[in-house]
Amino acid sequence: MISHGLASARPPLLIAHGLFGSGRNWGVIAKRLSDSQQVVAVDMRNHGSSLWSPDHSYEALADDLAEVITSLGGRANVLGHSMGGKAAMMLALRHPDLVARLTVADIAPVAYSHSQQRNIDAMRALDLTTLDGRAAAQAALLPALKDPALAAFFTQSLDVKARAWRLNLDALEANMPKILGFPDVAGAAFDRPALFLSGATSDYVTPAYRPQIKALFRAAQFAKIPKAGHWLHAERPRAFEAALRAWLDAA
Repeated sequence: MISHGLASARPPLLIAHGLFGSGRNWGVIAKRLSDSQQVVAVDMRNHGSSLWSPDHSYEALADDLAEVITSLGGRANVLGHSMGGKAAMMLALRHPDLVARLTVADIAPVAYSHSQQRNIDAMRALDLTTLDGRAAAQAALLPALKDPALAAFFTQSLDVKARAWRLNLDALEANMPKILGFPDVAGAAFDRPALFLSGATSDYVTPAYRPQIKALFRAAQFAKIPKAGHWLHAERPRAFEAALRAWLDAA
């Protein structure tokens, strides 16, 4: 868990990262936003320095976030991206009193069909014993991933000295159907403010998903970051920060 800023009259902002990420991915944005509130970026279970567990259900991830908020005083604004966005939504539905304002970055409470198996296979196939640094790891991943940005992102979760991934690839692979899906939450709803902030060029949150979103998040609002895809916070960090700051300041 990485914390920026000091506790204030405003609720702290808790950030939940996406699949294969870590709290440190959000360091720059967290530090910038900490001028007006405490900002805490966590490592989700099976990522970074958090616990490794065979249970990677969204119920478990939501309860992990609930424990963090309880330790921070019992109420927080919550931001989640992708997998972290689904965990944040589940948190709001299971523990609504803990969430003041919810921000969901480029994900919806639906099942997706894309596979992450190629990425897991690429990381698992990397011979970490022969690598002498992060740049070498990125170069070795590139033929399989075909995307320099993705290779750079994955290697942020590589412990170079220990020659090991800070990712529980076995648990993530075993739980992939749950990660791509979303739990049955019939009867649950969150009535506090919720912003679904998407990348304008992303196809993760389409107009067709809005009825499902509004059924669960009755006060949901929608906004898009121009010229941004699924990784909107990395592609357009200043625009993302500005949108998030305006939303939180409206409380």
